[in-house]
Amino acid sequence: MTNNDSSRNTKDVYLTSKGLLESKEELEYLKKTKRAQIAEKIHQAREYGDLAENSEYDTAMEDQAMMESRIAQLESILKSAKVIADKHTQDFVVIGSTVKIEMDDGIDEFTIVGRVEADPSKKKISNESPLGSALVGAKKGEEVEVATPIVRYKCKVLEIK
Repeated sequence: MTNNDSSRNTKDVYLTSKGLLESKEELEYLKKTKRAQIAEKIHQAREYGDLAENSEYDTAMEDQAMMESRIAQLESILKSAKVIADKHTQDFVVIGSTVKIEMDDGIDEFTIVGRVEADPSKKKISNESPLGSALVGAKKGEEVEVATPIVRYKCKVLEIK
């Protein structure tokens, strides 16, 4: 596979301007502060002696591996990030829209975001989720069908903000 092939397979990462700022701040914190903290823990654990049975050392090394993985993930996200415009159309649903919908179990409101910022507990759903992908492109008053691996259902777009 050539370099161009792999770049075509990379999905764009959509972020709001707030999400972009939060990702940059997290990356800076991990690089400048957390790395130093973990390095100090590793240094202290080494002073305890035998590394073969040193749980503090093992834990610090696991923390370092997880942190470095997160740093690489954030760098990748920021490299391919597409920032969603703060102002967008209210004619139809786009990434960044807040949508009020009516479903069988009542009325609910969600903000459509990229997969990195998705947090269903905060009513932020990914544009790649079954509901998010069904809503993107829908207009006010339109009924869309949502297909999940388990069930199919319909919802109606009541309002787009």
